[in-house]
Amino acid sequence: MCKQNMGSRLIMLRLPSNPGNIAMVESFVERVVQRYKLTPDLYGNILISLTEAVNNAIIHGNHKDDSKTVEISLQKEKDSLSFRVTDEGRGFDYSSLPDPTSPDRIMEVGGRGVFLMHQLADHLKYHNNGSTVELHFNL
Repeated sequence: MCKQNMGSRLIMLRLPSNPGNIAMVESFVERVVQRYKLTPDLYGNILISLTEAVNNAIIHGNHKDDSKTVEISLQKEKDSLSFRVTDEGRGFDYSSLPDPTSPDRIMEVGGRGVFLMHQLADHLKYHNNGSTVELHFNL
C-alpha cells in the first residue's frame, strides 16, 4: 500500500519495496513541482535524483522485500527543498563507492546512481549509516 500525505510543509510518500513502485516517484515529484512552481530544470534534477535514491533503497537497502518500506519526505525550507529517502536496510559505506567515470568502469552497466545524485542535487548528506539520504535543492 502506498501512502501519500501532502500536508503543509512536510510532504511524505511511503512505498513497499517493490521495484514497480518506483513509478510512483514521478507523480510525487509532479505534485511537488506544481505546488512550488518549480522550473523544468529543477523538476528534472529532482526526478532523476529521487528516482535513483528510491531505486537504491528498494533494491540495495531493502533487497526488494515487500514487507519493508521506503519513505520519501520533503521539507520546504526558506530557499530550498530538502528530500529524505529512508529504507529499512543496514546502510552502506558511501565513502568507498567506486568512481563510475574511471576508465576501467566507464563501460559497466549500473553503479551511477549515487554519482548522479551528487551531480544533480545542490547538497547531499547521508544519515543512519547510509540508510537515509538527504538531497537539498536550492530554489
